[in-house]
Amino acid sequence: MKKILFSSFIIFLFTGLISVSSQNQKTRVIVTSDGEIDDECSMVRFLLYANEWDIEGIITSSSQYHWRGHKWAGDDWVDPYLDAYGQVYSNLVKHDKAYPSPEYLKSIAFLGNVDAEGEMDSITLGSQHIVKVLLDEADSRPVWIQAWGGTNTIARALKTIEENHPEKMEYVASKLRFFFIWEQDDTYQKYIHPHWGKYNIQTIICDQFWAIAYQWDKIMPNDKISYFRSDWMKENILENHGPLCSLYEAYKGSGDNEGFRAENHKMNGDFRSEGDSPSFIHAIPTGLRSLESPDYGGWGGRYINVRENTWLDPVQEPNYTYPKGRWYTQTAWGRKYMRETYPEKQDLMTAYFKPITRWADALQNDFAARADWCVKSFVGANHPPVVTLKNELDIKAKLGQKVKLDASSSHDPDGDELIYSWWIYPEPSTYKGSVTIEKSTTNKAYFRMPENVKKGETIHVVCEVKDNGTPQLTRYQRVIVKIK
Repeated sequence: MKKILFSSFIIFLFTGLISVSSQNQKTRVIVTSDGEIDDECSMVRFLLYANEWDIEGIITSSSQYHWRGHKWAGDDWVDPYLDAYGQVYSNLVKHDKAYPSPEYLKSIAFLGNVDAEGEMDSITLGSQHIVKVLLDEADSRPVWIQAWGGTNTIARALKTIEENHPEKMEYVASKLRFFFIWEQDDTYQKYIHPHWGKYNIQTIICDQFWAIAYQWDKIMPNDKISYFRSDWMKENILENHGPLCSLYEAYKGSGDNEGFRAENHKMNGDFRSEGDSPSFIHAIPTGLRSLESPDYGGWGGRYINVRENTWLDPVQEPNYTYPKGRWYTQTAWGRKYMRETYPEKQDLMTAYFKPITRWADALQNDFAARADWCVKSFVGANHPPVVTLKNELDIKAKLGQKVKLDASSSHDPDGDELIYSWWIYPEPSTYKGSVTIEKSTTNKAYFRMPENVKKGETIHVVCEVKDNGTPQLTRYQRVIVKIK
C-alpha cells in the first residue's frame, strides 16, 4: 500500500484520525439478541464497528428458536466477546478514538426476557434499560432498536412505558426505528403493532439476510463467493487477528450448521452465518444514505413500503401478494423459496437477494480491514477513503440540463490512489429511462437530464470510490436528482 510521507502522516494522524468514522451525529443503536451461533458471529463484526454508532444497549433476549433451557447459549453468552473486545481495544483506538471503552459496553449489557419464546410478562433488567433510554428526553435523536432474535424484550419495554407513562408514548414512538431479522416470535403482531401501530413507527422486517445466513453458498454470486470461503476467512479474519476475531465461529464440518448440512459443500473455516448482521450493517455510514429511507438501499439491503410504515423485502415474482401477518421463516419469500423451490427459478432468487449480495465483496473487505485494526498499527493497516462532493447531494435540474458531479475533494487517510466510478442506481430511482454518465471513471463526471423525466421523478447517482490499498476499501456518496 502506498503511504503518505512521514511528516504528512503525522499531521494527518492528528487532524484525520477521527474522520475515519466522521459524522456530525452518530446513529443510536440498541441490540437485542438470542445468542444463536450466527448472533455470535454477528457480534464479532458488530464490535469491530462499535466506533460508528452510539451503542446504548446490548440485550440478551429469546426467540422462537432459543430460550433459557432450549438451545440456549447461556445468560452470559456475550461476556467472552466483550472481554475479547477489551483485549484489542487499545489497538482499535489507534485507528479511531471513537471506539467505546470495554467498561462502557459492559455497563450497557443486560439480560432481557429469556424464559420462553415470546415471554414478555416479566420486567427484566434488559427491558428496563430500554425503557430508560427511550424515556430520556435529554437526547431526542432516533434510536434504532435491532431484533436479532425475538421482539419480546422490546415489547416488554414498550408495555412498561404504556402502563406507567402513557403520556410519553407519542414522544417515545417519534424516536423509535425498528430493524427486525424476521419476526422471531409473535410479540410484534400481538402487542407492539396493536398498541403502538397508531404512531406509524418505521419498521424494517428483513428476510434478505438469508443471503449471508446458513445457505449463503447457494445464494452468493460466483464472483463474490470466494470472500466467504475458507482460504479468505483464515487469512483475513480467523488467524493472526487477535482474541476477538479468534472467537469468530467459522464452519467446522458435518453436524455444524443448524439443520443446513447435507446439501451444502462447505469446508472447515468457511464463513458460517451472520444472519443478524444486516440490522447493523444498514447503519454503517458508508455514504449511501441508507438511513434516510429503507428503499434507498445499502449494505444492509433494500426494502419497500408494504403497508403503513412497514418495509419488507422486494419480491420480483409477478402478482406476488405479501402476507398480512408475520414475516418470518414460514411466510417470508426468500426462506420459503430456499425451502420449497430452489434450485428452480434462480433468476428470481438472484434478484431477491441482490440488494445485499451486490455489496458483498466491499462488505467483506471492510470486515478484513477492521480485523487488521485489532493487531496492526495505523500505518500498517488500511482505512476507507473519504468521499467528499463539491456538488449538492440533492440536486434540482431542468429538462436537458447538464448535471455536474464533482468528487475532486475526496481523499484517502493512507495516501492511497483513488479509483472512481459513477453509476445510476436504478432500483430506488423513480425515473426508469436510460441515463448515460460521461467521464464516469474520473473524479468529475456529468450527465444530461433526460427530456422525458416527469415532475417528482428521481435519479439516484452513486459515486463509488475505491482505494488501492490492501484490503481494497470502498466508500460512496449518493446524489439524488429531481426535476426542477
